[in-house]
Amino acid sequence: MPPLKLLTTGLQHVAAMYAGVVAPPLVVGVAVGLTPTELTFLMGASLFTAGIATLLQTLGIWRIGARLPFVNGVTFAGVAPMLAIVGSEAKEDALPVIFGAVMVAGAVGFLLAPYFSKLVRFFPPVVTGTVITLIGISLLPVSFDWAQGGDPEAADFGSARNLAMAAATLAIVLVLRRFTRGFVKQIAVLIGLVAGTLLAIPLGLTDFAALGAADVVGFPTPFHFGAPQFSLAAILSLCIVMIVSMTESTADMLALGEIVDRPADERTIAAGLRADTLGSFVSPFFNGFTCSAFAQNIGLVAMTRIRSRFVVAAGGGILVLMGLCPVAAALIATVPLPVLGGAGVVLFGSVAASGIQTLVKGGLEKDNNVVIVAVSLAVGIIPITAEGFYHAFPESARIVLDSGISTGCIAAIVLNLLFNHFGGRRDEETVAHPMEPGADPTGAAAVPSARAAEGDGPAATEASRAGG
Repeated sequence: MPPLKLLTTGLQHVAAMYAGVVAPPLVVGVAVGLTPTELTFLMGASLFTAGIATLLQTLGIWRIGARLPFVNGVTFAGVAPMLAIVGSEAKEDALPVIFGAVMVAGAVGFLLAPYFSKLVRFFPPVVTGTVITLIGISLLPVSFDWAQGGDPEAADFGSARNLAMAAATLAIVLVLRRFTRGFVKQIAVLIGLVAGTLLAIPLGLTDFAALGAADVVGFPTPFHFGAPQFSLAAILSLCIVMIVSMTESTADMLALGEIVDRPADERTIAAGLRADTLGSFVSPFFNGFTCSAFAQNIGLVAMTRIRSRFVVAAGGGILVLMGLCPVAAALIATVPLPVLGGAGVVLFGSVAASGIQTLVKGGLEKDNNVVIVAVSLAVGIIPITAEGFYHAFPESARIVLDSGISTGCIAAIVLNLLFNHFGGRRDEETVAHPMEPGADPTGAAAVPSARAAEGDGPAATEASRAGG
């Protein structure tokens, strides 16, 4: 793309994922007791390492990198175990222990990547559609939290002012998407973020104080907080996080492959997981944490239909520059969370919509597949709608159980194996809507073949088109 379009569309990806990148180091840094200057340094380091990991994914080196418009950054899955490490270690040793554990987990994940990628055969449309839908559903509460202000302890959390700001941003994005064309329509989210930030200034929601305190140039000094330390308990904990992250990244790559019409095969997934894990291994050298896929950017690709990996690579370059230029990072940080929340409704909702589109191709006329989707969605939604549901389980188990994407993905895979692969003959009955003309109210009408029923043949393709 021309340089200006490349820059603006890349910046749009950065704006969409910025809050997610800086939130984990902010939470961990506060728990460790870092000064404001050290917190700024830690967040800048996370931006820098997210940029490196994104460049690895998009541009690729050898067999490393999915070469898809795939954004990487600090994963939220590691926050809980890292806080547990902070609680069990002396404050001055907490970050070195975390960095050492992340390095080992990254190395282990890199070695496991080619074997982990073989799981792709267990991700037919009924599974991938369920997981993609769950990704969108899981992200929507994040946008709702941002729309309220982001801090439940704040006096103005959920205030009419915050919600009005989020609604105004959402309205701007929708108007631009409806009444503009071409490039302006493609960067509607970025324009909405800028316009929302400007509207927030007279309301007192935009804070420019960080700009005055930030340095123009800065480099994330290697091992700024001390040489890495290696604790077996911490390593085991973050190795579990790495497995969770690899599961989510696999689902995200499959989702992105569907959106850009380049299905992610075993080789692509292996290369993508190598980039994830190598990025995680390198990250602690520059004071960063575990790197993983950012699902919110998949929503941006789905909405804008800009499929070029070089756009996301430009975003990765911007992230690196932001890590080297704290004042630039501070400028992006001026976007109020309610503004991000308004834009997030569109972004994250687009992911869920993409999942529904995939499910249409997944053979939902087959009643077994309906059961798979129904139960998997229910399991995946538990951590979202019933927070603390797994409170009685060990902390190590909750790393997986509290991730709706991971639990829903595992449930979909297991149920697909149980109903469509292992033991007995496959159920070839279809489920017709009782109000549909000519429908069989018993749901016992046969279909031409099991292959068509699973959405893998011409009959299923025509049926999905007709249903669309």
